[in-house]
Amino acid sequence: MIGAGPVGLFSAYFAHLHGLKVVLLESLPELGGQPAALYPNKVIQDIPVFKDIKSFQLTEKLCSNLSSDVTIICNYKVENIIHEDSQFIINDDLISKTVLITTGNGAFKPKAFPLPIPTSIDNKLSYFVKNPQDYQNKEVAVLGGGDSALDWALELSQYAKVSLIHRRNQFRGLESNVEKVKHNSQISVLTPYLPANLIDNSGRCELSLKKVGTDETKTIVFDNLIVAYGFRANNRFVKKWGIELENDLIKVDRKMETSVKGIFAAGDSVGYDGRVPIIGIGFGEAQVAITSIMQTIFPNKKMTIHSTSI
Repeated sequence: MIGAGPVGLFSAYFAHLHGLKVVLLESLPELGGQPAALYPNKVIQDIPVFKDIKSFQLTEKLCSNLSSDVTIICNYKVENIIHEDSQFIINDDLISKTVLITTGNGAFKPKAFPLPIPTSIDNKLSYFVKNPQDYQNKEVAVLGGGDSALDWALELSQYAKVSLIHRRNQFRGLESNVEKVKHNSQISVLTPYLPANLIDNSGRCELSLKKVGTDETKTIVFDNLIVAYGFRANNRFVKKWGIELENDLIKVDRKMETSVKGIFAAGDSVGYDGRVPIIGIGFGEAQVAITSIMQTIFPNKKMTIHSTSI
């Protein structure tokens, strides 16, 4: 299995339930994928059973389900997959009968702040928040209008005075979070504004903002800037393994099999008509993929499907 985000971790657990020998490969130094690396304190509200759960808590629960029989290799980047003699050779040092890709959004890097950043305050600008407590009693600007911007504004408001700055009047996040932001006395919403200039003001960030569609400007001094413009992510690297993409997502059939027979995919790395990119759906796709893998490896074996039906 390639990718140890939430869907990869659940896939490893579900595969072990069916007696499969699992090797879980992760390019990052820790398990949990993008949610753990970038948004450990993000509150997730679309996981079945949990009304809400933080990213790091979800990672902990998924990891606790893993059997000691699951081999985990972090800091391992898959460069090559070769199909030879009904098996796959990975990086010339691992052999597997099948492969399951659960890389989520794949390689990712943040969309950059659009202005020059004075080197003297470079350490005041961040692209993600791991420890909100670090901003205790600070004045913080969060720039962006998506789920991450809303989440970070709400999280930081417990410790800091927050200004949420967005180029539109409308936000792209959950409506429930938009309402929480609007009614939070620790958060000032500044829309529609774009950053126009950034200078060092005695070790603080003096940010000039321009109101969209007007000549109006305002200047505010902050202790820290959090840039939440999103991340550029892609899974195009799988093309060199012969896997077909559609709109930069892995094309799969109803069995979650890719264009390469024996290689399957699940989670946000895949695309098909009507798919919604949420973790809960990825969990279901993982179950379909593992069931298909079992049928591929053991075509004559009667499958035991765990179900509530009698």
